[in-house]
Amino acid sequence: MHFDRLKRREFITLLGGAAAGWPLAVRAQQPAMPVVGFLSFRSEADAADSVAAFRKGLREMGYVEGSNLAVEYRWADARLDRLSTLADELVSRPVAVLAAVAGQQTPRAAQTATKTIPIVFGIGEDPVTAGLVPNLDRPPGNMTGATFLSAGLGAKRLGMLRQLVPDAEVIGLLANQDSPQGQEQLQDVPEAAKSLGQQLVILNGSNDQEIDAAFASLTERRVKALLIAADPSYDPRRKRLIVLSAQYAIPTMYHFRDFPLAGGLACYGASISDLYRQVGIYVGRILNGDKPADLPVMLPSKFEFVINLKTARALGLDIPPMILALADEVIE
Repeated sequence: MHFDRLKRREFITLLGGAAAGWPLAVRAQQPAMPVVGFLSFRSEADAADSVAAFRKGLREMGYVEGSNLAVEYRWADARLDRLSTLADELVSRPVAVLAAVAGQQTPRAAQTATKTIPIVFGIGEDPVTAGLVPNLDRPPGNMTGATFLSAGLGAKRLGMLRQLVPDAEVIGLLANQDSPQGQEQLQDVPEAAKSLGQQLVILNGSNDQEIDAAFASLTERRVKALLIAADPSYDPRRKRLIVLSAQYAIPTMYHFRDFPLAGGLACYGASISDLYRQVGIYVGRILNGDKPADLPVMLPSKFEFVINLKTARALGLDIPPMILALADEVIE
């Protein structure tokens, strides 16, 4: 009797021990939550809408941050010298996929940090001209992504600015001469101005002091309208550029929608929300098993011409109805 009771007690103990181990075994069989790296040249405060679009793209592929996906964010705050360190941090994490956005310098830093982790870029330049990929259709290696070709639209913006301010004999181009994007537009825009017979003044603005000095020189140089070059270094300076444009009462054309939404006169460019959504989609597709080489670089399909009518009135501009009719959005 005592022996049977002892055996029964041992059996119950053994059974209880096995049951306690079941949840651990089940958990061990479950795949770990994938971690995605998000590296941006911009600041976190400046990119809230872009991050929301990125998350939307992820959701379309079945991934919800905090539920079945973790995202590690790194922000360079418009400092080129930080990109390499931040990229190395994400690679050593390690991450399953690395999204590298806001200017070609960001995917360059990612490319230097890893040759194996898939990289999805989101930039405004031509990635072939920038040397990131040799072709758009089947980019070899570990990198693909999306571009909104913003830097290549400078000539188009110049033409639209001329329509908004037809009496501007002299138009200024503010460009960061230290960046690849600025250098590209310093070639394209003057060529377009020459073909249009438009006087163009080049203004260098690679830092806050140069930007302030450029605006202060507008009157002396008889500049009546200003084109801001598409450059990731100008995105965190959006408020500064808009305030200076208002202070010097200069009609200014920008490169994406956030500027007129914040009080700038107008913009023309591809939808930056679409770009970040596409980056999120490609990250999700790679997590689902696709290889970067199987994903062609996506080109922009949606362009936005936005006019802030309140700002136009403050500048004394009378925007013709025909121009307003062409706008995708008019901010009253």
